[in-house]
Amino acid sequence: MKTILIMMTGGTIAMFEDPLTQSVRPAESATDLTKAIPNLNAQANVLVESFSNLPSPHLTLDHLVELGRQVKQKLQDENIDGIVLTHGTDTLEETAYYLDLILPPGKPVIVTGAMRSSNELGADGPLNLLNAVRTAASADAVGQGVLVVFNDEIHAARFVTKTHTSNVATFQSPAVGPIGFLDKRSVQIRHVPKPHAHIPVDRLVAEVGLLKMAVGMDDSLLKYLLDGGIRGVVIEALGLGNVPPTVVPGIRMAIEQGVPIVLVSRCYNGIVQDVYGYEGGGKQLRDLGVLFSNGLNGQKARIKLMTALAETGDVPHLKKYFDQD
Repeated sequence: MKTILIMMTGGTIAMFEDPLTQSVRPAESATDLTKAIPNLNAQANVLVESFSNLPSPHLTLDHLVELGRQVKQKLQDENIDGIVLTHGTDTLEETAYYLDLILPPGKPVIVTGAMRSSNELGADGPLNLLNAVRTAASADAVGQGVLVVFNDEIHAARFVTKTHTSNVATFQSPAVGPIGFLDKRSVQIRHVPKPHAHIPVDRLVAEVGLLKMAVGMDDSLLKYLLDGGIRGVVIEALGLGNVPPTVVPGIRMAIEQGVPIVLVSRCYNGIVQDVYGYEGGGKQLRDLGVLFSNGLNGQKARIKLMTALAETGDVPHLKKYFDQD
């Protein structure tokens, strides 16, 4: 039987609803969750550790770096066959993707959580955790990178995103779908993502901004970031990768100052391309030196840029990372 380590970080999966205040708050002990899951130890020899007990909006970049360090260290233990992380759903995809970038493919690392607290009717945490352990113990999960298990589905960290504020089926992978699923008796991984960028760093560059484009915007926010010493900016552009023409001067200024600008689309399907040649169009932005991301959303492109900048500030080197999955 395989040995799977569950590392608790907090989140709704480790919270309960207080009937007096009608609010959801952290439980006193995150490890209590495992006691309520029948047959958990029939799936694997389960060990439990508490990394933190925080709602995911409270996690900082320092938490992510330390979590990555600990996960990397524990994966080197020959007695541990895989790791399951429980996590709040608000920033789950960012933590999963950060780990996916810094960890080489090998032993399974599965991230899961819950949309309903532990004492709510229809709580989804116990089943998600059970399925995460089942996936971590599956031979088919070895070498697949970091995976997210939620609502009987298995998603690659590279593609998955939270799509609904409260639905238990919130985690989806737009355009590509889940890579597998779980039924009552088996773990089914049906297709495997191609190899992706691996950036083996142990820190993050915090000074990376994220700007979302909308009609009538100008470059004032971008210039504000540049004045504040920003080291990189991700822009969620319109459509195929276009911005209002009044944003272009700020983009040009950033590139002249050596600050990399990474372009993604605010659409959750498709990739940015250098199609339109008008002022602010993707063709002009590419010619200026803007880096195009290969289908990442804004929050993940930010994680990737923060990770890549920890290794290099060389723009051609950064471009290679963003050309990769």
